[in-house]
Amino acid sequence: MTTMDHVISRSQHRNWVSKLATQQLFWVFVAAIAACLALSLMTDTFASERNLFNVARNFAFVGIIAIGMTVVIASGGIDLSVGSSVVLSAMVISVLMAGGMSFWLAAPMAIGAALLVGLVNGVLIAYGGMPPFVITLGTLSAARSLAMVLSDNKMIWEFGPDHDLLLWIGGGSTLGIPHPLYALALLTVVMSLALKWTRWGQHVYAIGSNESAVRLTGIPVKRLKVSIYMFSAFTAGVAGILMAGWLGSVTTNLGQALELTVIAAAVIGGANLAGGEGTAIGAVVGALLIEVIRNSLILLGISTFWQGMFIGTFIIIAVAFDRIRHFRS
Repeated sequence: MTTMDHVISRSQHRNWVSKLATQQLFWVFVAAIAACLALSLMTDTFASERNLFNVARNFAFVGIIAIGMTVVIASGGIDLSVGSSVVLSAMVISVLMAGGMSFWLAAPMAIGAALLVGLVNGVLIAYGGMPPFVITLGTLSAARSLAMVLSDNKMIWEFGPDHDLLLWIGGGSTLGIPHPLYALALLTVVMSLALKWTRWGQHVYAIGSNESAVRLTGIPVKRLKVSIYMFSAFTAGVAGILMAGWLGSVTTNLGQALELTVIAAAVIGGANLAGGEGTAIGAVVGALLIEVIRNSLILLGISTFWQGMFIGTFIIIAVAFDRIRHFRS
C-alpha cells in the first residue's frame, strides 16, 4: 500500500468516525449501555436473570408500538391514539375469549379493531385534511370509551378455553427469552428492510420531507397516509394482545399515558418531529433507554414520580441535539 493509500484510508476512517459521532442513535445506544453498566455496579439486582428478563419484556412492548409511531412521525404526523388502540385490542380479545372463542379467531378480530382506529385516523387526516394531533386526540378518547363499553368497565381475567395459550404467548418465554422480544425482533427486521428498500418506505420519508413536492410526482399520498396510520394501529393492536397475556387480566386503564412514552422512544431514537427521519432500530434503542431509566428508578429506591421528569428531559435533549445537527449541516 502506497503512502497516498494510507492517507486516503486514514481520511476515510476519520470521516466515518466523525459521521458516527454526529449520529443521535449512536449516543443514545452509548447512554443505554453506560446506564446498564452503571446499574450493574451500583446494584446487586439489575444484572440478575429475573430483572434482565423483566427489562427485556417490558421494553419490547414499548419498542413494538414505537416502531409504528416512528413511521408516523417520519411521515410528518403524530398518533396520540396508540394507548387507546392497545386497550381496545386487549379488551376485544379478552371479551371474545371469555365468551368461548378460540385465541386464533379472537386475535385477528382484536387486531382488526385496532386497524379500524387507524383507518379512521388515516381517512380523516388524509382525505379530510384534518390535523393529526386533533384527530388522534379524538380517537384516543373514542377508542378507550369503546373498550369501556365492551367490558362494562370491569376487569377481565378469565380467557376461556385458550386461557393458558394467551398467557404463554404474552407472558411466556422460549430459550429464556420472553416472547414479546421475539415479536419485536421480527418487526424490527421487517420494518428496517421495508423502510430502506421498498417504495413504501421511501415514500414515507419523502412525504415527511416535502409533501407538496411528493404530490407533484404522482405518488398517492392520501392512500399512503392511511396505510401509515393503520400500521401504527397494527403495532398497538399486537402489543395489546401480548400485554393481555403478560398481565393475565385486562382493565380499561391499560395503555393509559402510553402515548408519551412511545413518542419519547421514537424521538430519542432519532425520529424528527418535523418529518423525514426515523428508523426502526432507533425506536428500539430509544425504548430500551427509557425502560432502563424506569428500572433504575425502582432499583435505586427513587420515586417513580420522577419518571416523567427524566423522559421529558430526554425528549428535550434529543430534539435540541437534532436541531443543532441540522443547523451545522
